[in-house]
Amino acid sequence: MKQLVAFDLDNTLAASKQALEPFMGEALADLLGVAHVAVISGGDWPQFQKQVASRLPERADRSKLWLMPTTGTKLYTFRDGEWGTVYAELFEPELKARILSAFTESLAATGFTPEQTWGELVEDRGSQITFSALGQQAPLEEKEHWDPDFAKRKIIQADLRTRLPGLSINMGGATSIDITREGVDKAYGLRKLHEASGIPLENFMFIGDAIFPGGNDYPAKTMGLDTVRVREPRETAAVIEGIVACLK
Repeated sequence: MKQLVAFDLDNTLAASKQALEPFMGEALADLLGVAHVAVISGGDWPQFQKQVASRLPERADRSKLWLMPTTGTKLYTFRDGEWGTVYAELFEPELKARILSAFTESLAATGFTPEQTWGELVEDRGSQITFSALGQQAPLEEKEHWDPDFAKRKIIQADLRTRLPGLSINMGGATSIDITREGVDKAYGLRKLHEASGIPLENFMFIGDAIFPGGNDYPAKTMGLDTVRVREPRETAAVIEGIVACLK
């Protein structure tokens, strides 16, 4: 019997960097009635607050919701009426500088510097540094058309791996590449969640859109969890409906 269902965020629960639509908030509330729910993604806490925490209906049991920004290197839970940090693992300044330099060199070498951008290309999230190819504030329609098959980012990812040995470099969302410490990926975050929650890993399930080699959801599969690959939030909602029916 599954006790916890973990989700990717962008393109799984919501469109890239967009808030949950009402139908998804209701679906998650239904799921929280029968299981714990975790959301693990590359965004930082402000993005989680905007996309998820503020978008749930009142009936949702937030005490069973685990929010895991920056690929699980941070964990937030809802206690005593508010969200609070359980832990946060941060980069040292020297390592941040090396990563930022590598991004600049890699984009020049691969030729993927975009002609138009919306906001900063690289964001320091404390425990993760994220490249967004069109900028952090790019319109959704532009992001969806830039690299739908991940082909462009696979080239950048391969180049970055030669420049940053010893770090985890994974693709996520519509245009992003996330860099974390060596060994830090969604498998790492989910193991940390197992420790924090006390729920056995065999009772976890993971749902995401990037469950393929090189995708930032793939580590959940390689660690042996039951996984479901989805393409967009409506498909996720249908999967949730089936899970709720099975767990009732």
